[in-house]
Amino acid sequence: MLVRTIKHSFGLLQPECVQLSSTFGIKYFPPPKNYDDIEIPERPRLRMFEKVPTYPSNLKPPKMQKRLRYMRGPEPLHNKLQLKQYGVIALGGGRLAHEHFEMARLVVARHLDMKRMFAIWRVDPPWQPITKKGQGQRMGGGKGAIDHYVTPIKAGRVILEVGGKCEYAEAHKMLKIVAERLPFKAKAVSQEILEKMENDEKWKEENNKNPYTLKYIIQNNMGGCHKMLSPFDHKWHGKYL
Repeated sequence: MLVRTIKHSFGLLQPECVQLSSTFGIKYFPPPKNYDDIEIPERPRLRMFEKVPTYPSNLKPPKMQKRLRYMRGPEPLHNKLQLKQYGVIALGGGRLAHEHFEMARLVVARHLDMKRMFAIWRVDPPWQPITKKGQGQRMGGGKGAIDHYVTPIKAGRVILEVGGKCEYAEAHKMLKIVAERLPFKAKAVSQEILEKMENDEKWKEENNKNPYTLKYIIQNNMGGCHKMLSPFDHKWHGKYL
């Protein structure tokens, strides 16, 4: 009896009929990107670099010191995307050997759609000589012979770019593979991602509420830190190692 009363009371609260009115609204989608201004070059693939730079016949290949300053600090010039589309940027300093150039060239050639996409290099071919002595040689005897050539890279340098009539999702796969196989930290970016990274870095510097930054500590020699720091720390304040 109690169950029937409860069912009857709930039945009084329910409406006799339910009317469903279907409404159709206009959905606004962003227009597709216009690629009419993009021209595909005759050679869309990355060109092959020589393993050894060419010198005049009367010039002996010169040897060189390490010159670590070529890899330290930020890249002041080649840190923007020329095509304003997609590319790979270095997050730290390092050296690119001929094997790394070949790896990037083969990966891009394997995933590149040459009818709609193209790629360009943004770095120089290997030019800095690296010397090495043979196995088991004694110390002394002068500088060793040239073993191979490399290209020094600074943080923020654009390694390569991919452009054409394509979206970032199409180029992200091959750019990520190249970035993961480089000998230093690198990242696949687009023009929007690069601008967002710059804006975030600028916002952090402007809205930092802690006055004791690493720059302030180094400049004021707090705790006698000058004894433990290198000249590069005084110049870049711990940003680029």
